[in-house]
Parts: sequence; C-alpha cells; structure tokens
Amino acid sequence: MMAGITTRRQVLLFISVLSLSTVYGQVSYSIPEEMAKGSFVGNIAQDLGLDVKRLKSGRARVFTRDNTAYIELNRERGILLLKERIDREALCGQMTPCALHFQILLENPMEYYSITVEITDINDNPPTFITSEGHFNISESVLSGTAFILDRATDLDVGENNLKAYTLKPSDIFSLKMNNQGDGSKNVEMVLNAPLDREKNEQLYLVLTAVDGGEPQMTGTMQIHINVLDANDNAPVFTQPVYKAFIKENSPVGTVVATVTATDADDGSNGKITYSISAMPYHAHGIFEINKGSGEVTLIGKVDYEKTRNFQINIRASDNGGLSGSCKLIVDVIDMNDNSPDIHIMSKTNVISEDAKSNTVVTMINVEDADSSENGKVQCNINDNNTFLLKSTSEKIYSLITDSDVDRERASEYNITVTCSDEGVPSLSSSVTLTLQITDVNDNPPVFEKTSYEAYIVENNTPGLSIFTVKATDTDWNQNARVSYILEDSSINGVPVSSYVSISADNGVIHAVRSFDYEQIKDFQFRVKAQDGGSPPLSSNVTVKIMILDQNDNPPQVLYPVQTGGSLVAEMVPRSADVGYLVTKVVAVDVDYGQNAWLSYKLQKATDRALFEVVGLQNGEIRTIRQVTDKDAVKQRLTVIVEDNGQPSRSATVIVNVAVADSFPEVLSEFTDYTHDKEYNDNLTFYLVLALAVVSFLFITCLVVIISVKVYRWRQSRILYHSNLPVIPYYPPRYSDTLGTGTLPHVYNYEVCRTTDSRKKMHLPLIFSTSDSDKKIFSILKVTLSLNSFKFFK
Repeated sequence: MMAGITTRRQVLLFISVLSLSTVYGQVSYSIPEEMAKGSFVGNIAQDLGLDVKRLKSGRARVFTRDNTAYIELNRERGILLLKERIDREALCGQMTPCALHFQILLENPMEYYSITVEITDINDNPPTFITSEGHFNISESVLSGTAFILDRATDLDVGENNLKAYTLKPSDIFSLKMNNQGDGSKNVEMVLNAPLDREKNEQLYLVLTAVDGGEPQMTGTMQIHINVLDANDNAPVFTQPVYKAFIKENSPVGTVVATVTATDADDGSNGKITYSISAMPYHAHGIFEINKGSGEVTLIGKVDYEKTRNFQINIRASDNGGLSGSCKLIVDVIDMNDNSPDIHIMSKTNVISEDAKSNTVVTMINVEDADSSENGKVQCNINDNNTFLLKSTSEKIYSLITDSDVDRERASEYNITVTCSDEGVPSLSSSVTLTLQITDVNDNPPVFEKTSYEAYIVENNTPGLSIFTVKATDTDWNQNARVSYILEDSSINGVPVSSYVSISADNGVIHAVRSFDYEQIKDFQFRVKAQDGGSPPLSSNVTVKIMILDQNDNPPQVLYPVQTGGSLVAEMVPRSADVGYLVTKVVAVDVDYGQNAWLSYKLQKATDRALFEVVGLQNGEIRTIRQVTDKDAVKQRLTVIVEDNGQPSRSATVIVNVAVADSFPEVLSEFTDYTHDKEYNDNLTFYLVLALAVVSFLFITCLVVIISVKVYRWRQSRILYHSNLPVIPYYPPRYSDTLGTGTLPHVYNYEVCRTTDSRKKMHLPLIFSTSDSDKKIFSILKVTLSLNSFKFFK
C-alpha cells in the first residue's frame, strides 16, 4: 500500500436464523484490505446474542478448511480480530465480491455459526503495462486517421479503483481512441492526426499514461518509440475479429490452443506478418505464448479450472511497414474431475458415554469439491448405518449423530469410516476414519452362573473349611464390574446364618463357621447377594442349599434288653424248648443315616455256644439251635455284638443272661449264690477308692492353678491400668465358645451305691474345671459304695 493513501473501514452486519439443528445464525462483516494486524472486525458475541461465558465454556474457536485463519477470536472479549494483514488481490484476484468464509465452533453442546467477512478493495495498485516501451515502424505515407493498436494496461484493483482512462502526450500528431469490444472491454488505439514527414521527424517519442479511478488516483506509463518509414499502404487483417478455443484443465505443456491467421495485401517485406500478444489478463502471464511466424498459440503453463475458467488474449499482427491489425482470442477452460472431495474435521469428540441419548452430535465435518457441475456434487455415507447417522446440516457440512442407543457391552469402540464421493465420471472419493470410545455406565447387575446352588459337606467338619464357591460375572467394565459377595441376613432355627457359614467378599468362597452334626441338622439354605462397585451399585441374589452328609460317628444303642448295671435281668428258657425256640430279641438303634445305621447282630461269646445262636442277623433274634437237655446249665451268659455298616464300623455289646429252668425257685437259687461275687466286689471297692484319691489330687492341683492365674491376671491388670497401655484380652488355651453354650458341653454325675449296708456310704465331690474366663462349671461325682452291687448313671 502506497504512502499517503488513507483507508476507510466499513462494516456490514446482518443475522439470519436458520432452521438447522446445529446452525443457529449467520453473521457477515465487511472490512477493507490492508488493515493492520489486530484490527477490530466485529463483536461476535453481541451480534450472535451469545454470552461471553458460553464462548469460554464451549471452547469457541475459528474453523477454516485450509487452516489459514486471517481472523482470530478473542474469547475473553467475544470479538473478532484481524490475525494478519490481508491483500485482496493476492486473496481473490479479480473475483468480486472477495470474502472469507469460516465457522465459529462451540462444544458442550456441539454447534457452529457461519461467518462471512467481505474484503473490500482499496486503491493500492497502480495500472501497469506489459512492457515499459512500445515500438512502432510507421510509413510516412500513412494517411491521417490511421489507427495503431496500443498495449492495454492492467489494474489489479476492482470497481472504482480499476483502470478508468488513458492519456497520450504530446497529442499534436497522434491522439487516443477507445474502441469498445463485444465483451465490454476497450482497445486503446493511437490515431494519426497529421501526415508524417520522415525528413522532418525520423523518430517520435510519446508517453501513454493509464489512470485509475481510485482516491487518491494512481497512474502507470509506457514509452512509445515511433520510427517513420517509407510508404506501406496495407495493414494486416485477421480472418475473424474474435477467435474461440477450448482447453481441458491440466492439459500438458505444449498443447496447441488455437491458430490465428492474418493477411497483408502488400508485397515483399511490407507483406510479411509478425504475430504477438498485445494484451492479456494478469493471471494469464506465463501460461500462453504465440509463434511469431505462424500465429499458433500454445500452452506453456498450467491451467486450472478452479482458479481461472477463461482467458481473453489480444493478439496483434504487424507487417514490416509498421501497419498492424488485431483480434481477440477467448480460451474457455473445460472442467475435469481432477479433485476428490476434501474432508475436514470441524469438531469431534473421541469419547461418549453409553447412556448418551439418540441424536447426540459426535462429529461435524466440512466437505467440499473444487470441481464444478456434476464433478463437484458430493454425497457422503458411513459404514455403520445401524448405530450412527450422517446428517447433512447445510450444503457442505455434515453432522455425525447417534441414531440409536449405544451399549459398551456390545461394542466398546467404533471405527466409523466416512466416505464422500463426487458424481464425476469416473467418480472420485475420499474417506476418513473416526475412532469413538464408549465409556461405561453401571447398567448391568452381576449375574450368577447358576439360578441356584447345592453343595455337600460331611458332618464333623473342621470350622473354617471351604465348602464351595459361588461366582457371578458383570459385563460392565472396571469398577462397575468389580463384584463383591455378601451373605444376606437370615436365620436357621432361630440362629443367624452367619453362625453357620461365611463368605469371602472378593472371591465368593463359602466357609463353614462351625462343625456340623447331621443328627442335629440335615440341610439348610440361605441367600447370597452379588453386588458390583458402581454408583449406585447393582446386585442380584441366588439361593444356596447346603446338604450335610452323614458320617459314622455314633455307635449303635441297645434298647433291649435293658442294661441295669447291678440289677440282674434274665430270660427264662424251659428245658422242654425245641430247636428254634425264641429266647429273646435284641433291639438296637443307630442315630446315623443310611448304611451307617444298618445294624447286624452277632453272638460273640456264650456259655454254651452250641445251644444258642443269633438267627436273624438283621433283626437280633436269639434262638436255640438244639434241643435243651437236663445237662444244660441253668445259668447261661450270652454276649451279643451289634455292629453298624459304616466305614469304619462302630459297635456295641450287650450281655443277655438266660436261665434254663422250668420254675422260678430253681432260677432264684442259682442266681443268689454270691460267694464268687464277694471277692469281685472287694477288688472293685479298692479300685474305686484309688480312683477317687487320684481325682481329688487332680482337683486340688487345678484349684491351685486357677487361683494362681486369677492373682496373676489381677496384678497384670493393675500394672496395665497404671501404665495406660492397651489391654489385650486373655483367652485360656483351647477356649472355644461353641454356639454360646460354654466350654463344657456335658455334665457327668456318677453314683455308686450299695443296697445292704447304708452305713458304708461315701460321698466324694469331683470338680471339673473349664477354661471359661468368667465362670466355672462344677460337676459333682457322688459315689456311694456298697458291698454287693453298683450302678453307673451318666
């Protein structure tokens, strides 16, 4: 821009509200070229009705296709500023109007506004000629009124700042004439006003000045040198005033565009014609040349339809006598489909949540094809038409939106390919792949592998034993898929389920808390909850049934005959009994289950093994196996063993006294002979006294130990109390509070008595100490000695 030239700024503003989903308005401004960097363009926040806070929160920015931003956005003030100095002629050439088109993009939610800034021309370019000098050879015989074609000047400015007039000085011999062309342009002709006299002026020097209409006015000059020659009375004439030619864009260098032809009626050197280009647009320089001898116009540069669609070239034919003629060559460029659609990402998000609503805008793209007509028409599509939709929001802008709900568990990532194709032949296309990550939300509860579980555990198990494992899976991700297992609150026979089993929160392993007894509980069930780590958490439940398996831990119990200790119970068998006589039936039960409770009966010992046998191995019937005789002893003693079918088996024995006699007095006389029993009872009394002495010694020892421990604990508690140290509770060895019933589950009472002499009774207490830290349970063994018989009660 020349010194002294002032600039004038004009701003034109209009807002039009569009009905598109993501376009809310359009604003246009008008500024002159050559404004300084940082100059104010417009208050975009005010003109669009946006709050400056919205510009900040939406991270507003300027989007242009070629990343060449002449305008920048100041988000703090909500205004548009000039980012760099703009030269309208470099930006648009002769094209009018000259405008910048860009978008203001905002996010959260995603939207854009179209902005147009028109660049108005200032008079910063003077008219220029192709050459600074023009040479003419003119015969002195040329008649007055003869016209000579001069080179035209070009002015890069437009409108009022463009070329307006020419002046020629001195003007006494030649004058200027403007000859209008059919396309609106004007040829500049130099007209001879007076005859030339070579003898007076062999050479003439003129100055042609081109003047534009700008303010201030700018000019360009060309020196004209005229050689006055002898007579040449015929000027060259072209066969047609206007030639038209067509050339495809991207044609190779050397392509013949057209051939112009001119004729001269003179003979000799005055009839020899030379062709030259007298005028062409500024943008055509370096693209065409003409053969001086043949008039063949060839291509020496590259033509691009997208830059220039036609060229107008003025061609001059000159003879050696100084006369010339002119014509115009119009070259139209034919568009070829040589540009594929150009895809630009205006704004995009790489991550969306799986709970995003339908029609959520994911990406906005701008698509343009520099070709024209059918070659420039573009259609875009995507490879995934089920989840996403590509929607055209304006002629060149597409929005990629969600067409349905997305589910991270079905697809955690989408690679969406956008393909844009033009309608040229052959069609050209471009594509871009968008990668979209789907973030997880907690929308799936944990699911157990089974609808219910059954597990088995053998009774008398060790507390803490692992029973089995429940497992649930969650199709969510990360923290939302982290499953914790919880035992739901319930009770079994009034006891909390947590007293029976526990569950590991991390892996779902179920452990037995206590030792189970099949005879007390055969099965129980409870519910386990699987809960994920989402917010809010989701959960599901499953029923677990625990089956207790029986173990052979109980021996058979004999119900009959009743074992009464010192009392004598005998079965009578008459001496007349035949073979198979039913003596008695041993009845026993086993509280175990299944084969552990299957009982078999065997005769282990007998006074006369040949007389009795257990006939029913399963029912315990004792029968005679031969005829009873008088020789058989009255007193018969049978030992029967009762055995279950467990592994290993358990057994019990029962002694059956049988009296072989026909009358009760005979039985009584036999069973009242106690001479042998007296010695047995004396020995038994000795052992009982010895046992009581040992037990008493143990009791006194335990009592001393307990008192010592109590005193020691009291002293320790006093020391800890005064030292302010934390008190650690002490539990005696083998302490186990099973089901809250203490550490001594059974109380034993023993009574030994004799029936004939009450004066010899003794009562000795036997104290058993437990390891409970708060209480002592004592069981008293009351012993009564007698001489003849004794009984134990438990």
